[in-house]
Amino acid sequence: MTTKESAGLAIRSTLPAQSRLGYGCMQLGGAWDDSALDDAITNKTENLVMEALEQGVNLFDHADIYTLGKSEQVFGRVLGRQPALRQQIYIQSKCGIRFAGDPVSSAPARYDFSYGHIIDSVEQSLERLHTDYLDCLLLHRPDPLVEYEDVARAFDELYRSGKVRSFGVSNHSASQIKLLSRFVDQPIVVNQLELSLLHCGLVDDGVMVNTAQPAKASVSGILDYCRLEGIQVQAWSPLAGGGLFQVLEDADPRQPLAAMVANLAAEKECSLEAILLAWLLRHPAGIQPIVGTTDIARLRRACEAVAVCLSREDWYQLFTAARGEPVP
Repeated sequence: MTTKESAGLAIRSTLPAQSRLGYGCMQLGGAWDDSALDDAITNKTENLVMEALEQGVNLFDHADIYTLGKSEQVFGRVLGRQPALRQQIYIQSKCGIRFAGDPVSSAPARYDFSYGHIIDSVEQSLERLHTDYLDCLLLHRPDPLVEYEDVARAFDELYRSGKVRSFGVSNHSASQIKLLSRFVDQPIVVNQLELSLLHCGLVDDGVMVNTAQPAKASVSGILDYCRLEGIQVQAWSPLAGGGLFQVLEDADPRQPLAAMVANLAAEKECSLEAILLAWLLRHPAGIQPIVGTTDIARLRRACEAVAVCLSREDWYQLFTAARGEPVP
């Protein structure tokens, strides 16, 4: 075991034990505009947080940009009402995406892993969240202009000050994580990726090795790499935006998969959401789905997934339907 792997295990041992599902806080702040938060939004957020905890979910996933900072802000209001909750939960946030017009009207949409932006982003997230530390900070999307020495300096400062306890990435390839790891002393403990039955290219990537057809995934071997390095894979949009819950025409390519999900849900006496998430949970990479609904009933249905056991045959039936063809 390397020194960095040992450090990673040591860091994990000091963090709260994480639930199999995480709660995605992207929509908690309401509209993506500068409208003010009100008591109705705060009360709804408090109800969602308490329901998540009641269902055994203790990881809450944020980003500095979610509803333009209001998602963190309203979550912070909940923590202000119930300070004891902070010790029961695991909070992660992300930084690095900057919108067009920030800070001047001529600025384009871009990514920013500069030292100053990382530090400023964390300071603002902590203020909005009404906490003095993050359990984990993720770099949101790869920045082609990243200077890894700057990232290392920011990580060191945030770690030494106790403002961030661990670090991860989102939407990063194996080679990007390897390069980052050459410069930073802290182990990378999370990679958050888009993964679902309707976005299963990263799984298909491993199946298409040594075939005449290219893999559907644009990044090779990322799930294997994360398993090899002990990096927690988190799945964003694990329910594919509800794309399998609507009524689909027979000609819709998603229809066979939707029918199979419905049949399995009826057979196992669980929700459609539970089947979709159980497919991810069945993967040996230990994938942690991040569920972002603001509907309490859907959140409850999603949490049924931890009790659903898919057989190998169930899993492959769903995978085949998602691929639209048998495995090679």
